[in-house]
Amino acid sequence: MKDASRIQTIIEILELVLEDKFPADNILDKYLKERRYIGSKDRRFIADNVWKIIRNRMKYSEALNGIVSARLFTALNFASLDLDLLFNGENYAPIPLDKTEKQLIDKAQAFENYSNHALLECPRWLFEKINNPQLLDALNASAPLDVRANLSSREHAKERLKKEGLFFSFTPLSPIGLRSHDRINLNNCMTYQDGEIEVMDEASQLISLLCQAKPFHKIIDYCAGAGGKSLAIASQLHNEGLIYAHDINKERLSRIKKRAERLDILNIKTIYDVLDNDYTRFIVDAPCSGSGTWRRTPDAKYRLSPQRLNELCQTQAQILDFAAEHTASNGRLIYITCSVFDDENEMQIDAFLSRHPDFQPLNHRHLWQDTLDITLYPFSSEKWLNFSPLNTHTDGFFFCALQKK
Repeated sequence: MKDASRIQTIIEILELVLEDKFPADNILDKYLKERRYIGSKDRRFIADNVWKIIRNRMKYSEALNGIVSARLFTALNFASLDLDLLFNGENYAPIPLDKTEKQLIDKAQAFENYSNHALLECPRWLFEKINNPQLLDALNASAPLDVRANLSSREHAKERLKKEGLFFSFTPLSPIGLRSHDRINLNNCMTYQDGEIEVMDEASQLISLLCQAKPFHKIIDYCAGAGGKSLAIASQLHNEGLIYAHDINKERLSRIKKRAERLDILNIKTIYDVLDNDYTRFIVDAPCSGSGTWRRTPDAKYRLSPQRLNELCQTQAQILDFAAEHTASNGRLIYITCSVFDDENEMQIDAFLSRHPDFQPLNHRHLWQDTLDITLYPFSSEKWLNFSPLNTHTDGFFFCALQKK
């Protein structure tokens, strides 16, 4: 592709992203899949710059007097190059920048008086809500690639990856994880294709281990989505026992089957109705804001609103009440979010405990040390666990295991 065509492609993708209706990674994947003629180098250039612009959206907009424009964002991103050459109006190229647009770009390049929330790439209401510049800064950093070993040791998986020219290190906390800071296309990786590894953030790996699931337990992964934790727990059980995976979205739940086939997982059963009330491990991976995953999905913060957050909190409370009814006596209700908001985490658990005095949190320091045999305890509370890129160098997750009396 010519440079100008690449620029036009970036603009077209960003126009869809800036509507704030769908995840940017889905938009990017769909756009490129529908245009197979775009070569691998061009794809990488396009994707890299789309994400670069998304990660600088607040600063670009503030420098452009509050304007949100795919065309101007792209021009500002490439302002150090010859914009007349890139915006030349030829076939498959953007139309030339007019006088007003050029003036805006020139002023934006010289702009320095950024607000604190723009510098930290966070909408004002979220900046004020989180009120933690260090955490926001950490959530702006790019995340590494974490994978877990599946049905084998991570040592074996690491050696096989090395033979493919892919170099991973051991994750510092998870005993089943590997980490790479390089950009890797796992679709071309035979270790991945053969099911020896699966993509999973280290915090998520740890959470699946902290569920302490055993083959004789009656286990349900409620709100399972595409089954990441179900598959991880199934691997830990070495295909023994049975895990029920449930989600109200049948299309999303159906993806488990294909993933399970690649991973050679046999002990997961998808269900659409939950009637039994004797689950000894009722795992709730609750729908949430996803604020803990902004390192990987920086566009998600723009699709979140106070109203949407309130709706999510109400849904979480309803799910917890439902889970309480279906957890066996002396069983565990395990509540998980990938959020850093108190509303979805600590406040949600405290409200639940006030409604359900027959539940109490485990001592999470003991749970952590018994499960992982790690002396280091990087958390401030024993009532629950708050993972974040600051304390565990992972995505932001919340985990609380509640015992039913």
